[in-house]
Amino acid sequence: MTLVEKSPELSELTRIPTHVAIIMDGNGRWAQARGLPRIMGHRQGVENIRPLLNAAVEFGIHYLTIYAFSTENWNRPLDEVRGLMTILEQTIQRETPELHKNGVRIRHLGRNDQLSDKLVQLIAEAVALTAHNTRLTLNVAFNYGGRAEIIDAVKRIITDKIPVEQIDEALVSRYLYTGDTPDPDLVIRTAGEMRLSNYLIWQSAYAEYYATQTYWPDFDKQELYRALVEYSQRERRFGKVLKP
Repeated sequence: MTLVEKSPELSELTRIPTHVAIIMDGNGRWAQARGLPRIMGHRQGVENIRPLLNAAVEFGIHYLTIYAFSTENWNRPLDEVRGLMTILEQTIQRETPELHKNGVRIRHLGRNDQLSDKLVQLIAEAVALTAHNTRLTLNVAFNYGGRAEIIDAVKRIITDKIPVEQIDEALVSRYLYTGDTPDPDLVIRTAGEMRLSNYLIWQSAYAEYYATQTYWPDFDKQELYRALVEYSQRERRFGKVLKP
């Protein structure tokens, strides 16, 4: 995968979000609609990440967060869960060197419990290898849950014995998995669902939302462009009343 620079022809996008978060939904339904096993949809969904990374760089997005596997997804059929773990291992091994070459920083959002020792090691190696890259930050939310993230943050604050008078929104944000990552400006959900599904529930408090009927494997550069166009037309008020 070769990442391209921002295209000058995209100047009609009047406002580009710094951070875009995506709920990659619809892989299984994409496969079933084609008479394929659900796991084939997940494989196709992973393949779709590469061109979307390329498009994100071209559009000038600096942070991309993808919802790959939630804490609730462990309740799916065992064969599907095992297949997803295998896909992640294979993807990390195959894609990390090229992502590093192209200046992408990889970060893992989520817990390591329930993951195999091999997978934990692969994630750690990918994060360490790409830690100093600055072209694009790719946050991979894997074994992630928004409520679990807040619980973990509270536990760390208590462990660090932070005085209660020092606890504010900024401090809690620093203790979340996202750490120094800015909050998402735009949250995109594919496959027509209209819910957050326990995703970045603290960070997305003032994010703009965009939902599309398109299944994730078919969500391409043009679909991302449509989302960015709509984002450009939104007024972000952050609870304030804009002056006329």
